[in-house]
Amino acid sequence: MLKIKFTPFAILMFLGFVTYAQEFELIKSNNHRLSYMGRIGRTDSSANLYWCGSSVQIKVKNSPIVKVVLAENIDLNYYDVIIDGKYTDKIKVLKGKHTYTVAKDLDNKDHVIQIFKATNTNERVTNFYGFLVKEGAKVLKRKNNQKLKMEFFGDSITAGHGVEVPDGSPDTWYPEFFNNYFTYAAITSRYFNAQYHNTSKSGIGITVSWDKAIMPEIFDRLNPNDSSSKWKFSKYQPDIVVVNLFQNDNSLVNKPDHVQFKNRFDTTKPSEDFIINAYADFVSSLRKVYPKAKIICALGNMDAVNTGSKWPQYIQAAMSKLNDDKIYCKIFKPKNTSGHPRLKEQNAMANELIQFIKQNNLAE
Repeated sequence: MLKIKFTPFAILMFLGFVTYAQEFELIKSNNHRLSYMGRIGRTDSSANLYWCGSSVQIKVKNSPIVKVVLAENIDLNYYDVIIDGKYTDKIKVLKGKHTYTVAKDLDNKDHVIQIFKATNTNERVTNFYGFLVKEGAKVLKRKNNQKLKMEFFGDSITAGHGVEVPDGSPDTWYPEFFNNYFTYAAITSRYFNAQYHNTSKSGIGITVSWDKAIMPEIFDRLNPNDSSSKWKFSKYQPDIVVVNLFQNDNSLVNKPDHVQFKNRFDTTKPSEDFIINAYADFVSSLRKVYPKAKIICALGNMDAVNTGSKWPQYIQAAMSKLNDDKIYCKIFKPKNTSGHPRLKEQNAMANELIQFIKQNNLAE
């Protein structure tokens, strides 16, 4: 018979593991007291977060430490941590399944902890298994007082490309500089205390994108990377929809050698009528799934709105074709700097959009 001899150190290590395991309780992803925002997928063991700006939160009492169990499918991702409505941290989420501490040294009062997908919508998929709270902690049902619902369809500007790049530094694609939480879209939603869905992706357009898919092909997906994965629009009917697209179309229709230009247009640049009709068709698709929403057709704040650009005119022409009195137009002021909008420029866009919504009574 094989005899196993435990050293005092091994016994202590074993007891320490047992103590750790007993100290925390997993509040699983399907717990009805958790609150989600965004297009969230479900499996038996986890919730799946695909789109930037997707989030999950817990309201807990008597838990000085709160952890989260996440699994990432590729390289890395970043999540913002918001405690009691205040931004506190940004955590790096590595490939594989890991546990991350998101709150510590909390007092015994009620606290709301939210994790928020900061990085771009792309092939990165996060499996959220749940929050770990101290045994004996009380998980509370959070009353939802966010009556207004908003959704944003956009490209890198709305996704948060380069928001955290330091002033004076060149643009970069590195995910650590993405942060959807600080985009005009998220800022505007927080201002109005609105529920928030962000259905945007860097590089995407309406007629052509830097990647294969265009927004009319993925706007109805749960998982943007899977054409068979469909979102049920009945789950979330926004009161206000903001469409901020055409920046990438503006760039790519003048690049006949680009592979996606060739895939979409062969060798012939699209006509103005084609562009206008494509925009009108996309907004019509949104109207079909959101019959009561107020739709803001926005553009900016990069070079698609610079002096002399025809892209604002294309949007206005498309709106005229639609003849819908619940569709509005908001052209952002050009930022007149290189690269993607930084934090200051995102704040400027948010201020413009907030005033536009207020002046037109769209949040009422």
